[in-house]
Amino acid sequence: MRIIFIEPAAPGFHVYSFVRQLRLGLPLLGAMMAQRGHEVRIYAESLSDVDWDDVLSADLVGISTTTSTAIRAYRYAQRVRDAGIPVVMGGPHVTFLAEEAMDFCDYVVRGEGEETLVELVEYLQGRGSLESIKGLTYRAADGTVVNNPDRPLLASLTELPWPDLSLVVNGDKVYPTPMLSSRGCPYGCEFCSVVLMFGRRVRVADPAEVVKQLKRMKHDKVFFYDDNFFISKRRGKELLAEMIRAKLDTSFFAQIRVDSVCKNGVVDQELLDLLWNAGCRIVYLGLESVNPATLKEYHKESSLDDMAGGLEALAKRGIRTHGMFVFGADSDTLESLSRTVDFALEHGLNTVQFLALTPLPGTRQTAQFEAEGRIFTKNWSLYDGHHVVFWPKQMTPYELQEAILQAHKRFYGAKRIFELKPKAPRYRKHQVQGYLMSRAWEHVRENRDYLKELREFSESHSPPVPTNVSFRPGGLETATR
Repeated sequence: MRIIFIEPAAPGFHVYSFVRQLRLGLPLLGAMMAQRGHEVRIYAESLSDVDWDDVLSADLVGISTTTSTAIRAYRYAQRVRDAGIPVVMGGPHVTFLAEEAMDFCDYVVRGEGEETLVELVEYLQGRGSLESIKGLTYRAADGTVVNNPDRPLLASLTELPWPDLSLVVNGDKVYPTPMLSSRGCPYGCEFCSVVLMFGRRVRVADPAEVVKQLKRMKHDKVFFYDDNFFISKRRGKELLAEMIRAKLDTSFFAQIRVDSVCKNGVVDQELLDLLWNAGCRIVYLGLESVNPATLKEYHKESSLDDMAGGLEALAKRGIRTHGMFVFGADSDTLESLSRTVDFALEHGLNTVQFLALTPLPGTRQTAQFEAEGRIFTKNWSLYDGHHVVFWPKQMTPYELQEAILQAHKRFYGAKRIFELKPKAPRYRKHQVQGYLMSRAWEHVRENRDYLKELREFSESHSPPVPTNVSFRPGGLETATR
């Protein structure tokens, strides 16, 4: 078969506007399909426009979507289906809202999609039956939506090929090169859908195989997409030791928990040395908040002392830090949000992102907000962490939105970002991008309109807001089409 995959771009101006990256699900599925003799091409809109003449000559089109890209993805799916071509959708959004997606596509692959997609393609070639494909949603002959039983998680990652970026149009433009060496997360952050999508049981690639792949790729910079590079510290250290022995001459970035570095006042110096000697130069830290009540509410299982000690140790070792914070917990106040910015400045974080708590489909947080009637729009394009889409407990939506904007402006102050002799090591490119983001976002017309409407809405309504509230089409419309 001739199979085309599409990853739509997130709308608007956002934290990823400056990077040329893509998620690795489609390159992995593409590699699996190519192994089975199918002709595969992948369009990621962050890298290239979609060639619709090419798409509409395919035998099957697959579209992967997150919540913020869902509206665009649905529009594309409808166009493909109207052309008489089977279209299948996958990704976290449609996994939890499969029946919504079925208004626009023929099939939805829920959860981990590798085995489900293989069996669906076999069915389309005349082998097997739809009823037997676990993890698949489709319409029966009478038009009703059928959700087959969930598919169990993969037992391991060893049988999967490595994602093939050569199948991606302009895939050579991706930088730094993405690498994924594990799936799953044992933690249970209240707002996160990773566990619901990939489970608490962590599956990892063998460190020796990861190093072999790094050697084959021969790239000077790698970004590990693992949700937590140190899900297992033993395994993480083993991988770092393998990378050092291989003398890869590669620098890399990774996402870690700060308490991997410092826990209960004890710094893991061995881990820091391994990170540095293996080539780690930037770590991305999900810090979320400096309000102890908020950390408890998020089920974060870390402390301010862990944060402060970890950041100090990383800075001493020369590893730059990017802190990620989530504003809008029930325990958050305007004062606690301001203290979070103070902490980021005082503890030498090189770059940050302060994003709005976003009620993503499938999470416990979203279920709570739905039950309380606090979500006031289902315009999925706004679910990007930059737009407030719910009523916080201790402030208005507009006050939370303003707190996020002001937090970025305070951290990315012009004097601090452009000083000739910085007080802390920096990654100037990312800091300049943060400065531009903090100043430019609210000047984009759609965002400016949204801010005005959100302010009027906050002043004229009181929480909780009924879920059927409708808005003018300027920014808060509820339509998903």
